[in-house]
Amino acid sequence: MSTEKFTILQLGHPHLRLTARNVESIQSDNMQNFIDDLLHFVSEVNGMGIAAPQVDHSLRLFIMSSRPNIRYPYAPSMQPTVIINPEIISVAKKVEKDWEGCLSVPSIRALVPRHQSIRARYTSRTGEHVEATYSGFLARVFQHELDHLNGLVFTDRVEDNHDMMAEQEWLKLISQR
Repeated sequence: MSTEKFTILQLGHPHLRLTARNVESIQSDNMQNFIDDLLHFVSEVNGMGIAAPQVDHSLRLFIMSSRPNIRYPYAPSMQPTVIINPEIISVAKKVEKDWEGCLSVPSIRALVPRHQSIRARYTSRTGEHVEATYSGFLARVFQHELDHLNGLVFTDRVEDNHDMMAEQEWLKLISQR
């Protein structure tokens, strides 16, 4: 599968609202090739993450790929991580609002409440069962991408429409920090 064939579904596309199906054959050549292509693609589009449903593949799979950039200058750096069949097994009581955007909802930013830390379980691309704790920005990315697997987008979590703004205005706001 070539990354030129990937198109990011945009808000309003009905497939973004579907619950993705579990990945069954992680070690198959097709799945490993898809994962390689998705890893390359998330880098090409400079995303903090991307979920398979965003490129019209109904699979419970996403990539976390945090690193500082113009939109998130304080994002932590991490190796791109493939997350398969994830679940959150516990959450911190503390919820914080912070700014999010999405490749499927371009030009909009919003303050989204998320659990400040989470404990998650998932399978790696090699079939290893992983339990990990994420906090702060990485917990936010994990929750954001997991929402995509459940047919949700970040705007579904916004508590007040006044917590949303155009990316152009948001970039002005963060440049003043």
